[in-house]
Amino acid sequence: MLFWKAHRALVRVTGGRRGLWRPREKTWGALRLTTVGRRSGQERSVIVGYYEDGPNLVTMAMNGWGEAEPAWWLNLQVQPKARVQLADGTRQVVAHAATGADRDRLWDRWRSLDKDLDGYARRRPTETAVVVLEPVT
Repeated sequence: MLFWKAHRALVRVTGGRRGLWRPREKTWGALRLTTVGRRSGQERSVIVGYYEDGPNLVTMAMNGWGEAEPAWWLNLQVQPKARVQLADGTRQVVAHAATGADRDRLWDRWRSLDKDLDGYARRRPTETAVVVLEPVT
């Protein structure tokens, strides 16, 4: 928990010059996702892991593999438009949960980046949403 608070502070203080990185073939990257709070209407930011799938960014709606859905995912379900800050710039996105064969394909890609993915996912009482962040054109 302390690590993630320090990580968010590092990104905030450096304006994203530190603490965000692009994914590579065998590792995920880190981006800053800013949503609108579903109750407060205020912007809320969080750092999440991701990988690229063509023009889309893919992440998972997890809260440290805890039971609860992360607030950022609950926010996106109410207001799917968001902003992401990447190591090389910022873009507007719209989010949705992958379903069916698309979810399976994207989950398999995550599995190649994290060999313990299925074991971690079994700790959760509900299925972990695979979230696709599509660029707004």
